[in-house]
Amino acid sequence: MGGDGHHVHGHGGGGEVWDVLLPLTAVLLPAGAYLLLAHRAHRRNHARRWSRWRTAGFLTGCALLGAALLPPVSTFANEDFRGHMAQHLLIGMYAPIALVLGAPVTLLLRTLPAARARRLTGLLHSRPVRVVTHPVPALVLGTGTLGVLYSTPVYNATMDSPDLHRLVLAHFLLSGCLFAHAVAGPDPAPGRPGVPARLVVLGVAVAAHATISQLMYGGFLIDVRAPVSQVRGGAEIMYYGGDIAELLLAGALVATWRPSRRPGARTAAVRFPALRRLLLKPFMRPG
Repeated sequence: MGGDGHHVHGHGGGGEVWDVLLPLTAVLLPAGAYLLLAHRAHRRNHARRWSRWRTAGFLTGCALLGAALLPPVSTFANEDFRGHMAQHLLIGMYAPIALVLGAPVTLLLRTLPAARARRLTGLLHSRPVRVVTHPVPALVLGTGTLGVLYSTPVYNATMDSPDLHRLVLAHFLLSGCLFAHAVAGPDPAPGRPGVPARLVVLGVAVAAHATISQLMYGGFLIDVRAPVSQVRGGAEIMYYGGDIAELLLAGALVATWRPSRRPGARTAAVRFPALRRLLLKPFMRPG
């Protein structure tokens, strides 16, 4: 830890234009595709109109992603470690929660021809997909890689290589979406365990984020080329911002909880009524 601060990625005038066009494309394409699919779903079945809340959630995720990838946040992230951490939270935690709550896979299944929908369903039930969408591998791919990023030369390398930087941001987004889906996604997830197991994994994620941010604040096991004040500020953003994001994810888990009709399916609801009320409390109206 230490040094004279971040390196601003060196680009010419054309590179600066590309740095705006590429994020805009990455945001507008999925937003446009989602709206097109929602329109098709409505045309196919007027009686089952696609949820406006789902659409709003997905578009909110796209907006958060755009805010993180475009100035002034992207400029701040290239110049200051605190900006990098704010960008990391937006891309890796907040945007994925909103995108996943948009249920894009369910929307796609509603609009695909029957044969293609069956193939997609078969893919979702395949062993590799079931493994990678389990909360534990999703946790390792997301939170587990943070230690590698900040305790090795990888982070400093991203400050000198725009391509590596984009690759790390893409990893943040994909791993964040995977974890949000594994824990609280409304889309089909055949390999997903029950609510108690997902709450345990979410608790581990909370503890892991807290541990990494505290080590970062103390300057232990951290290889970040930035002033101490920036590193500590980034650690605080990670600590408190991560807590808020994980509370939102817990709320999403409870809000999308649909108890199974299998025998004994009420066990989780019976065992954890107080926890359910606690997690729902911030989202409930007073009175």
